[in-house]
This record gives sequence, structure tokens and C-alpha cells, in this order.
Amino acid sequence: MAIELIFLIIFIFSFAGVLFILARKVSVLNSLPQTGITGIRKHHIILDVENRIKEILISFEKQVLFHKLLSKIKVITLRIETKIDIMLHKIRKKAQEVDKKAKAKRTLHH
Repeated sequence: MAIELIFLIIFIFSFAGVLFILARKVSVLNSLPQTGITGIRKHHIILDVENRIKEILISFEKQVLFHKLLSKIKVITLRIETKIDIMLHKIRKKAQEVDKKAKAKRTLHH
């Protein structure tokens, strides 16, 4: 019982001490900026690294790399499609020439 009383007294004094310290420091705590910036300047190398990391994270969020990959695939596909179209036109042109020659031969034989 006596030990519990001692612990209770220590707890009450400790709690009162914490309240006293907080009451004195509330004005100082209120004067601190809300953004978390304490006024300590970071070295420019650290700031550069942080900015690069932020840019990389933003590019991943925007899926810039995926967008670039898909754009390149699209360009390659369009180039291949254009080459195929040119080949098809050549084949059709040759087929028309063959048809004309075949008609000309038929008309000569009749």
C-alpha cells in the first residue's frame, strides 16, 4: 500500500511537471511554422537529389515511360503499315498490268 502511494505521488508530480512545461512552451510551439520548415537550410546537393527523386516519382505517377514506349510502338506500327500499303499498291498495279496484257492477248486471238 505504501509503495502504491509513493508511485501515485511520483505520477502526480510527473504529470504536473509535464503540464507546467507544456503551459510554458505553448506560445513557442504556436510560433513555429505550420509547414514543418524549421529554418534550417539544406545543402544544395541534398536539394538536387530530392528534386530528382520527386521528378522520377512524378514521371512514374504520370506513366511517362509507358507513354513514350507506346508512342514509339505506334510510330513503328505506322511505318510498317505504310510500307505494307506501298507494297500492296505495287502488287495491285502489277496485277492490273497482267490483266491488261491478258485482255490484249485475248482480243488479238479473237
